[in-house]
Order: sequence, then structure tokens, then C-alpha cells
Amino acid sequence: MSDAVARPVRIGPLFSLLPFLRPYAGRWALAFLALVTSAGATLLLPVAFKYLIDHGFAAGDRTHIDRYFLALFGVSLVLAGATALRFYLVSWLGERVTADLRRAVYDHVLEMSPQFFETTQTGEVLSRLTTDTTLIQTVVGTSLSLGLRNFFLLTGGVAMLAVTSPVLSGYIIVTLIVVVAPIVIFGRRVRRLSRASQDKVANASALAGEVLNAMPTVQSYTQGPYEARRFAGAVETAFETALARIRARAWLTAVVIVLVFTAIVFVLWLGAQAVLAGRMTAGQLSQFILYAVFTAGAVGAVAEVWGDLQRAAGATERLLQLLAARSPVVEAQTTVPLPARGDGIRFENIGFSYPSRPGVAALSGLSLDVRAGEHVALVGPSGAGKTTLFQLLLRFYDPQTGSILINGVPTQQVPLVELRRAIGVVLQESVIFSGSVLDNIRYGAPDATLAEVRRAADMAAAAGFIEELPEGYDTFLGERGVRLSGGQRQRIAIARAILKNPPILLLDEATSALDAASERLVQTALDNAAQNRTTLVIAHRLATVQQADRIIVLEQGRIVAQGRHADLLLSSPLYAQLAALQFGEHQGQGGVMRDQVGFA
Repeated sequence: MSDAVARPVRIGPLFSLLPFLRPYAGRWALAFLALVTSAGATLLLPVAFKYLIDHGFAAGDRTHIDRYFLALFGVSLVLAGATALRFYLVSWLGERVTADLRRAVYDHVLEMSPQFFETTQTGEVLSRLTTDTTLIQTVVGTSLSLGLRNFFLLTGGVAMLAVTSPVLSGYIIVTLIVVVAPIVIFGRRVRRLSRASQDKVANASALAGEVLNAMPTVQSYTQGPYEARRFAGAVETAFETALARIRARAWLTAVVIVLVFTAIVFVLWLGAQAVLAGRMTAGQLSQFILYAVFTAGAVGAVAEVWGDLQRAAGATERLLQLLAARSPVVEAQTTVPLPARGDGIRFENIGFSYPSRPGVAALSGLSLDVRAGEHVALVGPSGAGKTTLFQLLLRFYDPQTGSILINGVPTQQVPLVELRRAIGVVLQESVIFSGSVLDNIRYGAPDATLAEVRRAADMAAAAGFIEELPEGYDTFLGERGVRLSGGQRQRIAIARAILKNPPILLLDEATSALDAASERLVQTALDNAAQNRTTLVIAHRLATVQQADRIIVLEQGRIVAQGRHADLLLSSPLYAQLAALQFGEHQGQGGVMRDQVGFA
């Protein structure tokens, strides 16, 4: 049995929603007043019926009959008005609190470092933002007010039963105590299954999200049927878990109803005997019957609401897990502004292992100085630590040992927003958002003018194809830029980085998806964009880094060589081997034919 099933869920987590409820205390107070009013009006109805029967029908007085019917109508108006007001207020509060909760969770997730997403699937986060918050919305906007209303009816009904007939009410109270036992027993099983059901739905959502984000791969490998079976299995598991919860709640409801109405029928039979014996009037018995019905209905409603509270408690607990997660990358208590000028970037004795692989060193004792304005290329086999350097510089992670300084200031002392604002990034897998071309290029500089956007697109060799699109810069690109080719997406990403105009530029295989002609254009544009700014380039295609001021060769998280292209061909066996493997040209001692033009 999984932990989610074995660990009981209490309604205690619901109290953690108080910070989200507190800003709307005035509306809650008004809703509570309307709730009490509607419950009070409901409890007045049996009294009006009692007087109508005893003083109206029994006495045959038409005046009394008319007066009591008017009183009943007046009570119904109060009940209708209070109920409508309560419904509007609690529905508004449910929508408002849920929206605030979704925003809080989403904002918190946006602040998490990539370490969080090493162990948490995005589909699971989306499930919590949708399914779990919908459960909470149901409780806050509906179930909670209904539960309170029925609780008031239950307590008020029991009190009025005692006033109407202490003897008969004693029997009712004893039977209600008997009803509590199955509620407790079945309630524990319901809350365990509720939590398990929510987890299974989240697992199915996570699986679907992962597959939908990789549809080209799925279809190219003809794994559609396999993925369909996997998702069907996850959905079926979620269905079976939900069905177990539904069966438990159905048994709970059935047992409660049988016990309650068995007790009521027995007590009413005793009441009928009392009327026949003259110990109770017909009006009192009618009043008692109505209060008994109200009480029985309230018990059933409270049991139903209790099940909703159990589910909402499980959902709240899952959302609280997200809100409680803390990013290991945090702002320093005392921050230092990033100087506009200085001596560039310094990596000092960096040691780092990814949290998901603590025993494997991604970087080990790495030290590197990059002068301001220098163009440095990072090369090496996969897993050498090139991308890790970028992630540490952006403070997606913090190194376990050593420090990184920009213009003499440790990055851990610089505000995260200011640090990342000073760095432009073009990744190997270009990210295009669902929006227009203009929106995507402006992503790093939302206030840029159209002229500035056009200039950046021209520098990235993107202006030509953009102007050929149906609506130019206003063309909608679709989710993840599905309407563009890989090279077009990459050029838009490069234009985005150029428009941002940061002092530090990070290029991770920025031209990997371009054809030869576009690559030359974009490489020239990148070289122009890299002027007067510090640039770090990751490249497997050595033709793109031959003009770098310095090439750093990495292997197993260490720097094994550095220098210019021509020098490394002679001094670094690893660099020469990489070139030989890439171009198939050999010269003695692992060198490459240096008269080969551009390795192209």
C-alpha cells in the first residue's frame, strides 16, 4: 500500500487556508449573517405550522388561519432572501479564494530552481493547480456554507425537539449518537481513498503532459499505441481508486440514512401514541415531525459535507506541499548591486554535483577567469560540464564549493533579478511561447519599440522570413512555435537575446538548427552582437568557435586545456580528437589538417 493510501488525511490542513480567507473577512461576516438568518427562518417554519394547526384548523378560526399563512409567507421571503445572499457571497468567495490560491502556488513554483523539477513533473503541478484547487473551490464556495447551515439546523433542531417534547427528543439524541459511529469509521476510509484518488489523477496528468510535449518523438517512433495503453492504464487506476472512494461514501450515506430514519420512524410512532393518549397536541406532533425531518436531513448533509471536507483536506495538503517547498537558491540577506564595469567573470575552485546525482561530480575544482568583453568558447565531450557552468552562472543552482564572481561581486550576493537581467541566453532547444513573433522577440525587453525589434531580427537573420509570414511580426506562432522550422525558431530566440542587450551573453549551440547559409549569417550577427560584451559559447561544431578569443577544453568537469584554435590542435589531444571525429581528417599525433578551410 502506498504512503498516500496508508497515511490518514485530517481536515486540519484546511485551516492553512486562513491566510487566503482573511482578506475577505467582511464578506465572510456578511455571508455568515445570511447563513444564520436562513437557518433561523427555516427553524421558524415548524413553529408556524404548530400554531396554524392548533389555533387555526383545530379552533376553526379563519382569521387565525389567514394570519398564520401570512406569517408563513413572510418567513419564506426572509428565507429566500437570506439564502440567495448566502449563495452569492460564498460563491464569490469560493471563486476569489481559489483564484488567489492558484496565483500563490503558481508564483511560488516560478521561483523554484531547476532542482525542484528534477523530482516533480510539470503535469503533477498542473494537476494540483486545476483539480486540487477545484476541490477547494467546491468546499469554500458551496460545501462549507451548506455544512455550517446544516450544523445550525442540526443543533437548532435538536434544541427545538427538546422544547417540543423532552421525552421524544431523548430518544432522538440517543439514536443520533449511534449514527456518529459509522460516520467516524467510514470517514477514515473515505479520506484515505480521497488522497489516493487525487494522487492517481495527478499521475495520469503528469504522464499526459510528458507525452504531449514530445509528440514528434512519439509519432516518429510509432509509439502512439503504447503511450495510449500507458495512459489508459493510469486512467483506469485512477478510476478504480475513485470507485473505491465512491463505494465507501455510498456505504456511509446508506448506513446513516437507514439508521436516522429508523430512529425517526420509531420516535414518531411513540409521538402518535402520545397524541392518541392526549399527552401531546396534533400541532406539537407536526412541529416535532418537521424538526425531526430537519434534523435527519441535516445529519445526512453534514455527513456528505464531511466527505467533501476530507477530499478538500487532501487537496489542500498537496498544495501546501508545493507552497512549503523551498528553493535552495535564495536571495542573500544583504544584497550588493552588480557593478556595470569590472574585471569580468571569475569561477573560483568550483565543485558541483546535481542534487539528483550527489555522488557524481559535474564540476570538480574548476577555476576560470573570463575578462570583460572576452569571447570564450567551451568545448568538450557530452557531460564535460559546459552547460553546468551556464546554469551556475545564472544561479539555477549554487555550487557546493567555490564561488562565482562578476565584476568582483559574488553572484550569491547579487539580487537574482538583477543578475539574470544582465545575462542573455540562447539555448540549443529554442523556446517559443504561444504568441506573436513580436511577443516572442520582446520577451526580454517588453518595452522595446517595433523599430528595435526589427533591428534585432535583422541582426539575427530573421527579418527576411518574418516579413514573409502572413501577418509579419503579428503572426501567431502557435504553442511552442509549431508553425516555424527549427532554424526559424532559433533565429527568433537569437533576436530575443540581441534585443535584451545584456552585458553577458551565453550561447549554447545557438546555430545548431541552421542550414549552412543561415549559419554564416547568424554567426556574423552573433559575432557583431558579442562585441563589447562578455560572451561564453558552448559549441560542438568547432567551425563556430575558431574565431573565439580563447577556447576552453573541458573533460569530466575539469579544464584540461585552453588557448586559440590553432594552438589547441597541436597541444590538446582531446581537442584534436574532437576535431578529427567531427571531420574525419587526421594528421600525425592526433592533429588535423590545418590547411582545411574553416572545418566546414
